Amino acid sequence: MIAIRVNGVAAPQGSKRLVNGRMIEASRALPAWREAIRFETQRAMDGSSILTGPVRAELAFLMRRPKSHYGSKGVRNGAPRLPAIVPDIDKLCRAVLDGVVTGGAMLDDSQVTTLIAKKVYAEDDRIGLYIRLSEDE
Repeated sequence: MIAIRVNGVAAPQGSKRLVNGRMIEASRALPAWREAIRFETQRAMDGSSILTGPVRAELAFLMRRPKSHYGSKGVRNGAPRLPAIVPDIDKLCRAVLDGVVTGGAMLDDSQVTTLIAKKVYAEDDRIGLYIRLSEDE
């Protein structure tokens, strides 16, 4: 099993726009986010073997709560428990899987046969992502 922690604001992949006749990612934050994933993946690998067969990927995105969720005594009682807001979870996953491949954890993202992903609010300001990769059965 490979466990990876990436700090920072998760950036989605998927939306593209046309600029000077070229298609580019709409998210300007995507290249830096993907690089952070690649870097942390390489660091987590540290001697681990690359996954070559079916892969189970578990992703947990820790999102920052909006300031409107807080009152004088912390999180308001009526504040949402989960972030059912943009960015879309499928677009977040696409960025992660590409970063994990370039980080050397697996050969191609087509190896992922099980994908479990969730978005939650971070308990504190430790926003980012937890990734667990393992051989799938």
